[in-house]
Amino acid sequence: MRTHKLAVIPGDGIGVDVTDAALAVLHAVAGRFGFGVATQGFPWSCAYYLETGAMMPPDGIDTLRSFDAILLGAVGWPETVPDSVSLHGLLLPIRKSFNQYANIRPHRPLPGVDAPLKTSAFDILCIRENTEGEYSGAGGRVHQGTADEVAIETSIFTRTGVERILRFAFDQARARRGHVTSVTKSNAQRHSMVFWDEVTRLVAADYPDVRVSQIHIDAMAARMVMAPDSLDVVVASNLFGDILTDLGAAIQGGLGFAASANICPDRSAPSMFEPVHGSAPDIAGRNVANPIAAIWSAAMMLDHLGEAAAAGAVMEAVNATTARGIGTSQGRNTTDEITAAILAALEAQ
Repeated sequence: MRTHKLAVIPGDGIGVDVTDAALAVLHAVAGRFGFGVATQGFPWSCAYYLETGAMMPPDGIDTLRSFDAILLGAVGWPETVPDSVSLHGLLLPIRKSFNQYANIRPHRPLPGVDAPLKTSAFDILCIRENTEGEYSGAGGRVHQGTADEVAIETSIFTRTGVERILRFAFDQARARRGHVTSVTKSNAQRHSMVFWDEVTRLVAADYPDVRVSQIHIDAMAARMVMAPDSLDVVVASNLFGDILTDLGAAIQGGLGFAASANICPDRSAPSMFEPVHGSAPDIAGRNVANPIAAIWSAAMMLDHLGEAAAAGAVMEAVNATTARGIGTSQGRNTTDEITAAILAALEAQ
């Protein structure tokens, strides 16, 4: 029997709650489809940082490298550890060390979810560059604490990085509805974003069967609200992709449905799958967090691992559950109730 070796990092806050739910669904669907799931948990989190002074041990990346995939719950506890510390101490090192340059976030309303837009006829796949751009970490501060303090944050865009994420997006569009929308701000950022636009046109020449649109980030924000059905695959830099995907989660019904995958496309290292709703310390441990984003992320992981039928079964169970009104509104159902309903729907297939 084939067995997938998974590293599990529940992290902070509701990350623990939703990870438990995702694991219950993973084990159930694995039993049904005849494969194994071998998990190993790691306590790396803000609590771990307070105990050790680091978000993960020095050999953390080497430890994770031996796994087939990583399931992450959530990271962050800003009351005790600054977000800049937790982000740069765990999440970003994993993404960069394992060349997970493609961040994938699906945005479509699930059945029964009361999304805020008049239309529910949209299915957007956002592709965010995940390892460089505005989150490169290049820069510094001098004369700190004085009236002459200077802070410099430098965005890094390489031809390799820009071209590979664009090609990834075009490949995704070719397998979907054949339309890529590339998002920049080249009227204001005349170096990095003009460069991105130029590479977009070069890559597009190799995909004559894919329609390409180029749009500025401000106009794109309006388009996602006013005409989301006009979009198929959206590709953007690290910062713009981060912002647009939170908007995408909002129009699909909220962060409780925000699944994501951090993909190493050449599979030379493990990919990581995570809900992107954050750790929500105010509701941690109260059994009220919506686990659907984590379960959806687990389905994306199954698909990446070659278990497409199992991934489809999980999403079918999620759709059946939300269609009954379970898990569609904050606070109406507990974490355990939503998980149990999805497991029952999976069993009933």
